Amino acid sequence: MTDKAIADYAVIGDTCTTALIARDGSLDWLCWPRHDGPAVFLALLDSERGGACRLVLDGLTEITRRYLPDTNILETTFVTATGRAVLTDFMPLHRHESVPEEGPDGQAQAQVVRRLACRSGRVSGRWRLRPSFDYARAPTEATTESETGIRFRGGGDTIRAVCAVPLALRDEEAEGAFALGAGERADLVIAHGEKHGVDGEGLPGAVDASLADTRAYWEEWSGRCTYEGPYRETVLRSALTLKLLTHGPSGGIVAAATAGLPEAVPGNRNYDYRYVWMRDASFTVTAFVNLGYQREAAEFLRFLREADTSRGRDLHLMYALDGAVPEEEFLDHLRGWRGIGPVGIGNAAAHQEQYDIYGEFLVALHGYLEAVEYDPPVKVNDHLPEALGHLTDHILRARHAADHGLWEMRTEKRQSVHTKAMLWVGLDRAVQIARADPKHRLASPDTIAGWERAAAEIRAEYHARGWNAARGAYTMAYESDDLDAAVLRTVLFGAFDPHDPRVAKTLERVGEELGAGDLIYRYRMDDGLEGDEATFTACSFWRVGCLALAGRNDEATALFERLLARGNDLGLFAEEIDAETGEQRGNVPQGFTHMAVINHAVRLAAADRETPTEEPDCRAEADAVPA
Repeated sequence: MTDKAIADYAVIGDTCTTALIARDGSLDWLCWPRHDGPAVFLALLDSERGGACRLVLDGLTEITRRYLPDTNILETTFVTATGRAVLTDFMPLHRHESVPEEGPDGQAQAQVVRRLACRSGRVSGRWRLRPSFDYARAPTEATTESETGIRFRGGGDTIRAVCAVPLALRDEEAEGAFALGAGERADLVIAHGEKHGVDGEGLPGAVDASLADTRAYWEEWSGRCTYEGPYRETVLRSALTLKLLTHGPSGGIVAAATAGLPEAVPGNRNYDYRYVWMRDASFTVTAFVNLGYQREAAEFLRFLREADTSRGRDLHLMYALDGAVPEEEFLDHLRGWRGIGPVGIGNAAAHQEQYDIYGEFLVALHGYLEAVEYDPPVKVNDHLPEALGHLTDHILRARHAADHGLWEMRTEKRQSVHTKAMLWVGLDRAVQIARADPKHRLASPDTIAGWERAAAEIRAEYHARGWNAARGAYTMAYESDDLDAAVLRTVLFGAFDPHDPRVAKTLERVGEELGAGDLIYRYRMDDGLEGDEATFTACSFWRVGCLALAGRNDEATALFERLLARGNDLGLFAEEIDAETGEQRGNVPQGFTHMAVINHAVRLAAADRETPTEEPDCRAEADAVPA
């Protein structure tokens, strides 16, 4: 088994796309020009067919790595039998002289820069560069432009590479051999497109200048984080990771950086998460707001304003960064990570009905409006009454309907308890938004009263019909025996009282039947797919929140710290964790997990201060409605 562990990967990016770099320095995943574009390096999913940019060092004995503090710049130190070298990887993102009101807050250069410097002794080795265009479906044409420059074309795309040492072209692969003494470098720049040229002359100076500008961008961005509580470095790393999942040109926020990494080994749960899920993006907005990043929240609202011109009337579960979400297809020519296929791109879940998204969006909108003290930009404020009306209308129409639920199971629709609870949450937040305007420009008093009546009825219904006395728990759906970790999440939004004995019993049952030590499975039932998936990492963090809200702060803190230790050496999390091996599973980095890290650090910090948290999804819970 030659495929690297998922936890071996670090991520860099420029808020247009991301690249995954393994511990050994191999760049194994990159989609250009944006997150959901076709992969041009994908050794992550097929080490033979998928292209990569590899660093091969002679006599390698030791590898350590870190991110430069407060940045997404990766620094890997290699010790060989004869010396020590440091590889600095980044995607240039330069500062604007003046950040515009809307749009990208930095200038992406459509490059990957790899600065390799010998720090002591002597090091020798080679760069090996081979792209594979359009998910390795398009042939590659490679031509030499200069002694140190190569141009690759394929699938209507172009990549140019320039190195500080000569590049030799062999069978569509460029190789640059080097032997470096202390203080010498063998930098490599990979640029996308015909317009983004790089020049071999003056390469070291250009690399240094770009590194300095990129570092300044990230340090300034990190410096705006308002969170000063415990676990600040962990929180900031998760925030920096979420920022990488944003798309500056559109304002969208993708769920994860990758496609096709398996959730079950073996199995066929190999999905594409490089799209904008309303739920995931809204929760990311909540995390950003918690840390003082209101601009990122406003940018997502811009994305929705441009992607959904109906102002919420036709709100979708999922969006591409531009245009429609591609139909799901499987790349049978790719082996898949560790041979686990099929590799899927596109996502059929785009056609599902998941009604909790209306509540999710209203939570994010409420949190953003509170953060800006109900004085948003004109482009948000002008359409707020219409959007609020459309979203609440959706909730009132969907309150009795079955849906596919949070987990996107490809089985029949059900009356999901999580969905019903999130519909209550949506109306609750709509009421709070509308009542914040004493002039009643957002909704009339009669309309607000109607929302309150409907919310009370929805809440009473899911308390009564969601409770299964025989199971001693709130279950996945009405008249269902299946347990669902998503019920824990609804407690965090105030849809259930964390002090209610029934909630305590549900937490206990979930731990007993869905738990694997500290880890939690989403559910344990037939979902129509092959293989048994790993535990869902965000669910484990939700349990932290439930414990904290129930006043069990010491237990919550201890669990939180044990879960943080499950991340990789850089603090990154994939979607899932294998309970038996502890290995990361699924797409990486996964935004949903990093949101949970942020929000629960905020929650625990608030509990330590014994003051109410300002976190929008951690508001004081409403009085419990008797079942």
